[in-house]
Amino acid sequence: MSNAAILPGSAPETPVFRDAPHNLEAEQALLGAILVNNEAVDRVSSFLKRDHFFDQLHGRIFEATAKLIIGGKRATPITLKTFFQNEEPVGELSVPQYLGRLSANATTIINAEDYGRTVYDLAVRRQLIDIGEIMVNTAYDSPIDAPPETQIEEAEQQLYDLAETGKYGSGFEPFSSALTDAIDMAANAYQRDGGLSGLATGFTDLDQKMGGLQASDLVIIAGRPAMGKTSLATNIAYHVAKAYKIDPNTQKATDGAVVGFFSLEMSSEQLATRIIAEQSYIPSERIRRGRIDPDEFDRIVEVSQELQNLPLFIDQTGGITVAQLAARARRLKRQRGLGFIIVDYLQLLSGSSRRAQQGRVQEVTEITTGLKALAKELQVPVLALSQLSRQVEQRDDKRPQLSDLRESGSIEQNTNVVMFVFREEYYLERNQPRENTDEHRQWQTDMEAVSGKADVIIGKQRHGPTGTVTLQFTPEFTRFSNLAAAARLPERME
Repeated sequence: MSNAAILPGSAPETPVFRDAPHNLEAEQALLGAILVNNEAVDRVSSFLKRDHFFDQLHGRIFEATAKLIIGGKRATPITLKTFFQNEEPVGELSVPQYLGRLSANATTIINAEDYGRTVYDLAVRRQLIDIGEIMVNTAYDSPIDAPPETQIEEAEQQLYDLAETGKYGSGFEPFSSALTDAIDMAANAYQRDGGLSGLATGFTDLDQKMGGLQASDLVIIAGRPAMGKTSLATNIAYHVAKAYKIDPNTQKATDGAVVGFFSLEMSSEQLATRIIAEQSYIPSERIRRGRIDPDEFDRIVEVSQELQNLPLFIDQTGGITVAQLAARARRLKRQRGLGFIIVDYLQLLSGSSRRAQQGRVQEVTEITTGLKALAKELQVPVLALSQLSRQVEQRDDKRPQLSDLRESGSIEQNTNVVMFVFREEYYLERNQPRENTDEHRQWQTDMEAVSGKADVIIGKQRHGPTGTVTLQFTPEFTRFSNLAAAARLPERME
């Protein structure tokens, strides 16, 4: 009995039954073409599977045919006969006779791929119907402990998986295609200011060493607390988003990118306050407490207006899994054209419960593998921040190394670039000797040498050199900038 109300005097509508989308003639034509010329299977085997056929017998025939051909044997009505002796007849024909009919009616193999695409597209339509029916039924009869957000995420994941089937991991491509992509990348770098093949971070020396942030790369910025990891990430996010330009003809980004910032530690309001402080040169602590004068308030308003249209999107949800992060990134890519992902920070992500039970190292391996796969899938750079282990603090030389990464094996293995943020000033400040001593005078000299400076140490880079880049760092504004090195200053006139 339907729950729908029936108005007085009205007759209930007769339900309309519709067949699921299918084309038996296309399935028969494809199978016939393969039986006539076994090479036709090569044209469809990369995307077509047994389950894509509407008629189950057709699916079994395709699977048996493909297995014979892959095994180096001929697939004909005669060689297939033994596999289908006991099948139910097809109308008045036994299955062996039906195979002979398919072969006899085949005209050409030229259209084999078109037939295969038709079968595949109709299978996708049927899967869409299935997903829709599951969504409706789940929404009607959802359990109490399953919130709507969970259903939305699951449906979104199913739809994206369906949309990406046949795109990602599509098998071999000719070297000529890869060559064309490489030449296009070089041409873009040649035409772009600064000669970068990737996204510019906004820091000249860093960009020169890395060539920018490369699409499909997983980049790690690691450091101990208070070194400025998040500050460097927000600085880079601002530079990339501000540089965003789109070609009106091709609708493709010519510079910069739409940025997705996953802030698992800080709220979006705290992150926005940091960026305002960086750009207005007003300490974030004073902004939060309202200790600002009218001129500073005007400056904050001016900076806020500039930031208003920045293509920077923040997700502040804490404790999400790498699978949830990937689903949200895909959504942003689809809706806004996402071009750069930042994750702050890696250790706050969680993997699947199965991996978590196997230990933290296995879980982090799953997380880094997932982030790397996401970078390749969406063809965007992924920048993830990472904590360093406490063993750094136990050494005299506090400069970090690859072995200092927490769960270092999996992080180091799955990344393209590993950078460390190191501020010697932070450690020197905390080791101030007694005043009016030789040690204190030496300490003052050392402090002057490192004051306001931060080293970005490139510990690993698959497609470039390692080394150290020194940046200017202003802690009260959490702002990084290019170092005004003596070599860059104009020549003095005596």
